[in-house]
Amino acid sequence: MIFPVALPRLTWGAPDAPRHALLVHGLGSSAALMWRYGVALAEDGWCATAVDLRGHGDAPRALDYSIAAYAADLVATGREDGWPWDLVIGHSLGGAASTSASAQDPEWTRRLVLIDPAIHLVDRDAEVIRASQQRAFDDNRAEQVREEHPHWHEQDVELKVDAVARASRWAVEQTGAQNLDAWDVRADAARLAVPTHVIGADPEVYSIFDGALAREVLAANPRITMSVIPRAGHSPHRDRPEETIARLREVLASDAFADDEELGDAELGARSAAR
Repeated sequence: MIFPVALPRLTWGAPDAPRHALLVHGLGSSAALMWRYGVALAEDGWCATAVDLRGHGDAPRALDYSIAAYAADLVATGREDGWPWDLVIGHSLGGAASTSASAQDPEWTRRLVLIDPAIHLVDRDAEVIRASQQRAFDDNRAEQVREEHPHWHEQDVELKVDAVARASRWAVEQTGAQNLDAWDVRADAARLAVPTHVIGADPEVYSIFDGALAREVLAANPRITMSVIPRAGHSPHRDRPEETIARLREVLASDAFADDEELGDAELGARSAAR
């Protein structure tokens, strides 16, 4: 039986902002590493909340690290707040869990942005991710992070070291092991009923959502669109932050993602007061 755990939060922006976004990090990461999105959304008048996923950061530890369990935790965040999220941004594992959460509960969020999401991991990508996580836990020094990612902002370097130090290595390993034969949320992606945009990584650098997989997912659901950040790897917000944030703003300003025309000022005010 899957039961949700309460996820710790970091927040950027005014709590009474008219629109609220949820930020969901990837495997071996943390809420704090979603800071680029939090800062940008707060600058644009949103309230952005990032969570530590189970087994990561200050979140509770558990035995179940299936995608379904991560999704259950995310669905519970919306129910706790009493309103749908206006936007959810999910990276990698967070993208997979957010996809499942939205498919499970169409009222959970009004929009989705997925950052190089782990929709379906094949053997090659699963091994690349496993090896990357092992390197991070085996040598969690800032010098090592800088050597591997020399173009990252210093805050990303610091926060990556902190995220690895506070994550459960067992939880990260179990996430791979427990989903080994079932890391596949393509059916959930096909069921998504909200506008969804994938901000993809550049396959010439490294991407886990490209090629035949991307074409299949996009063809299965017309609500899903996609763009790619050139010269960005699996974490575009760290590899090419300015370009990634500019793309996010373009997506949110597009017709499909435009502000809720059906909500009048009175209802938006009521939502802000309730939050």
